[in-house]
Amino acid sequence: MAEGRIVVLGASRGGVNALRKLASMLPQQFPAPVLAVLHIGDNRSILPLLLSRAGPMPARHPEDGERLEDGVIYVAPPDRHLIIEEHTVRVMQGPKEHHARPAIDPLFVSAALTHGPGAIGVVLTGTGNDGAFGVQAIKQCGGIAVVEHPNTALAPEMPLAALRQGVVDYTVHLEEVAGLLQRLLAEPAPAATPLPPEDLAREFDVFLGRGDAMANLAAIGKPSTFVCPDCEGALWEIDNADPPRYRCHVGHGFSLQSLLDAQGEDTDASLWAAIRGLQERGLLLEKLARVHSESDPGRSAEIEESARLMAQHAQALRGLVESGWRPSSG
Repeated sequence: MAEGRIVVLGASRGGVNALRKLASMLPQQFPAPVLAVLHIGDNRSILPLLLSRAGPMPARHPEDGERLEDGVIYVAPPDRHLIIEEHTVRVMQGPKEHHARPAIDPLFVSAALTHGPGAIGVVLTGTGNDGAFGVQAIKQCGGIAVVEHPNTALAPEMPLAALRQGVVDYTVHLEEVAGLLQRLLAEPAPAATPLPPEDLAREFDVFLGRGDAMANLAAIGKPSTFVCPDCEGALWEIDNADPPRYRCHVGHGFSLQSLLDAQGEDTDASLWAAIRGLQERGLLLEKLARVHSESDPGRSAEIEESARLMAQHAQALRGLVESGWRPSSG
């Protein structure tokens, strides 16, 4: 392995084709390990097979603790984060990041902390803003940040989010990424930098469940008024994060946008639960009205009216939800 050099890739929507194209342009004797995260959740993945067929570099889902080798593409398996510890790869379930697993930011942050100025992070096509914090971390530790040009990205949202951090070194079309990586790796590794920022290391310790989570959070943030959508624990707002970021004491992490998106999923579930509750209450009232129909017709009529109102409310709420209404995201 080229001393201290590593390449990490992140992609979401459109990422299969982008990664295949990139793999087809990388040489067999690529002078660094390549680690890639594609947002696949817990769905079955044949991405290593596709990348191996696309180009000369072998690709695989690594085993936990496997030693990194130059000229190999390591792909995050389904429902597992991919991170780096020294010169080995870790495959872990771990807390979700941006409500996703695998996620890009944990890989990028681990590359920044372990390889410092030798880390090169590349954000490719995708929706959301996973990877934006990751490129910040890489730059904080002296590494190089590369972003696919939004004009060539099938989904430009993720590249744009990374660019908004104002730290990106290179913005290139997809066809230029492989050549750029080879040029960067042919140059001498940047000079060593001081120890990684303490707040970055502390936050990653929270993600890993390492050390005193509450002490680490107190050192890098302050309690917010929000609740973690993944575990319902309190979220802490990270100090000086721009845009704002949040983390709970078990390690779940969110940007402001991904927190809003995750809460939107909760809102959607709550609205459908409310519709179900109204419908069930209406059915129970109808049954109760039939019970009283002979013994107390007046009471039965009152209950039937309540059942009618329940059905009316359920229908109105369903119409609102099915119309596409969602709470405003600002």
